[in-house]
Amino acid sequence: MNSICVVGLGYIGLPTASLFANNGYKVFGVDINAKVVETINAGKIHINEVGLRTLVEAAVRSGHLIAATSPNKADVYIIAVPTPFGSEKQPDLSFVFDSVKEIIPFLEPGNLVILESTIPPGTTKKVAKFIARQRPDLIKEGKRPDESLKILIAHCPERVLPGQILKELVGNDRVVGGLDELSGKRAEGLYGSIVSGNIYRTDATTAEMVKLSENTFRDVNISLSNELALICQKLGVNIWEIISLANKHPRVKFLNPGPGVGGHCIAVDPWFIVSEFPEDAKVIRSARDRNDMMPGAVARQTFDLLRGENNPKVACLGGSYKANVGDWRNSPAIDVYKLLQKKFGDSATIELNDMYIVDSSLPLKPLDAVLSQATLILLLVDHDDYKLLDPVVVGELVSRKKVFDTRNTLDRKKWQAAGFEVHILGDGSKPLL
Repeated sequence: MNSICVVGLGYIGLPTASLFANNGYKVFGVDINAKVVETINAGKIHINEVGLRTLVEAAVRSGHLIAATSPNKADVYIIAVPTPFGSEKQPDLSFVFDSVKEIIPFLEPGNLVILESTIPPGTTKKVAKFIARQRPDLIKEGKRPDESLKILIAHCPERVLPGQILKELVGNDRVVGGLDELSGKRAEGLYGSIVSGNIYRTDATTAEMVKLSENTFRDVNISLSNELALICQKLGVNIWEIISLANKHPRVKFLNPGPGVGGHCIAVDPWFIVSEFPEDAKVIRSARDRNDMMPGAVARQTFDLLRGENNPKVACLGGSYKANVGDWRNSPAIDVYKLLQKKFGDSATIELNDMYIVDSSLPLKPLDAVLSQATLILLLVDHDDYKLLDPVVVGELVSRKKVFDTRNTLDRKKWQAAGFEVHILGDGSKPLL
């Protein structure tokens, strides 16, 4: 297995391709975006990720990584394209199957096809049948196509965090699910060349469910914390103190509440299970609904905190879906920002700051400009930079010293000492209406 074709050069595909290229493989990267291809072939990157530019530059300079808009003949094909979901919360697998269709003409007996994209359970088997229908010459005589193709197929999901992708692609344990035993062994051997963590081999459907279950667990846990936060707000007690005390129990570990759940994993993966088993996934669906409701709850409390204010200005701090990254896919912070704009209309000024996001499509403004004459500071993302804000200095910029911290990230006593009225999501200080 000396050559690899990686289809999809985004947050997962490009780092994966670069790692293999820097470990001696000849890697052909494929992306439908010609600008992305041009950028990579120049040794540059189109996504913001720690250490990635150096890795890509080295891979391109060595000649081991070449990007193009169409596939190339290789020993291994890795599909790392997005699997979005639509308004009906149904996963869109068109990118996956379109990518598979693109590589089908190049497949030869003995090739290994790996699906890295997050997919609903059973999709790997469907891909095998899809290939068999298009290339019946790859089916072993008298055998079922999902069991005995002349090529090998596996699902090897990633489990990484933006901002730490390269570190975690190498260091994290990996689950490899083969369509059959040989597929699993071959995939395990391939990833063993770049992964320092443990590699656990299983079947393809189990691997699909492992990835979905990991993120579903976190989503359900967060939804419980969010639900309790709203209850505590009505009770007049502090959810953060409750979580701190409850987590002292040796078998309890609450995750923190917040304005919602975002990103392209936790906010998406549970729907892949719900879509396949709508009558069974009751808890999963309920958790998703609760977390999707949180931006609205935060927007309502923000509106309540500004009740009676004439032409208020809200300084929204943070737009990414999590701290210290520039990824704002499915970001609840952006949902809150848009809800406030819609709610207030022209009767208020709603401005947004985020020092990590570089996307020009968002109306981001410098921090000082957003804070200037603000009636309310709404902290939506717990970036480290916001934790370092000096409340005395901030107090000289705003028109009213009031803060709503949805992440419990600011030093409350320090900000109160500077004269700020501080509200924290779920702290019971002002009941939700």
